[in-house]
Amino acid sequence: MTIEKLSLLFLLFITYSFIGWCMEVGCKLVELKKFINRGFLIGPYCPIYGWGCILIIILLNKYTNDPLVLFIMAIVICSILEYFTSYFMEKLFKARWWDYSRRKFNINGRICLETMIPFGLLGCLIMYFVNPFFVSVYSKIPSNILIIISSVLFTIFLIDNIISYTIMFKMKIPKIKISKDSTEEITEYVRSILAKRSFLYKRLMKAYPNMKILRNKVMSINNDIDNINQY
Repeated sequence: MTIEKLSLLFLLFITYSFIGWCMEVGCKLVELKKFINRGFLIGPYCPIYGWGCILIIILLNKYTNDPLVLFIMAIVICSILEYFTSYFMEKLFKARWWDYSRRKFNINGRICLETMIPFGLLGCLIMYFVNPFFVSVYSKIPSNILIIISSVLFTIFLIDNIISYTIMFKMKIPKIKISKDSTEEITEYVRSILAKRSFLYKRLMKAYPNMKILRNKVMSINNDIDNINQY
């Protein structure tokens, strides 16, 4: 694959990641009536959407003559991506970023039927309308300019990943004094500690208020409380 094609693919990746971020922000705006900067990274993009779209573009191009097969395959690809993204991020950071456990027809709370159907619809939309449009627009950009734009965006994206992952790996909550207390009060204490951290901590708290890491910390502190109360 030539550097021009790689540059085009990366530009499409960033484009779809940004569109995914807009969708996430828009949904939360409708649900909570306020702006919440969703996404794991600092910048305005959600890479899982970018990866999903790129996989659909590369793997499903040969199925465009059969909309039904394209629809089903898009569901399969995106569901597998979402499931394993959730799994590996939880193993990596000890935090679950989304949880569909309360929704019907879910698999380990990582994927559910309610989100799988839209994957298929979006896959068809991308292959038949959205991607041809962006490819036609980006193809008009001179190759050297396209490479420069993609290189700059890649550098920004790489730095963002390094900073975000570094902060998350260092995300350790200090031990607090143990005394008989309620779970709610402990949770608020943990939140207050995180709120004093960096900008990314604050944004993650707003974007993912039910992160599993908080529950784990609260359960750990509660266990310490129970052990003390036994004496």
